[in-house]
Amino acid sequence: MLTLYDADRCPFCARVRIVLAEKGVEYEDVQIDLSDRPAWLYEKNPLGKVPVLEEDAFVLPESPVIMEYLEERYPEPPLLPADPAARALARLWLERFDDLLGDDYYAARRGDEDGRERLQARLDELEEALAGTPFLSGAGYGLADIAYVPWVLRAREMLGVELEPWPSLLAWLDRLLERPAVAAELDVVAALPR
Repeated sequence: MLTLYDADRCPFCARVRIVLAEKGVEYEDVQIDLSDRPAWLYEKNPLGKVPVLEEDAFVLPESPVIMEYLEERYPEPPLLPADPAARALARLWLERFDDLLGDDYYAARRGDEDGRERLQARLDELEEALAGTPFLSGAGYGLADIAYVPWVLRAREMLGVELEPWPSLLAWLDRLLERPAVAAELDVVAALPR
């Protein structure tokens, strides 16, 4: 059985939880206290970060790599488009995550002087990307959407970012929350300490 070294508050872990749920894969969840990481975690990932996926002697850190591994290992239902060009564009969303959302989300969370404005600029860009398309990778839901939704949920629920100024982004989030795997993450976020 797979083991996921996880932390509820970590959006990178949320990505993996959502993929596992979408694929219907059972796993053992081992919660890690990020403020007091156990020494043995560094044996599984020298950076001491979660998520880490483990099965027998196979140990894999880093959420984008884990997501792609799960997509290949458990191909049904597919979370990458069939078309090679569309697949490449979905992977590009993952590759550019820090520039397109992550860095500025964390700047806002830290309370950096211009962090909130930077985050709003990234949400403007996501709004533009989602105008006229239901999902980040086009017509179908997949890994690109899963890669971004944990931060959008946390921006709304934990940073108090109202999403109404971005109607396409809000409609995208509403579509994603219809999926049980994503709705379950909303419950996780609601239970986090503020």
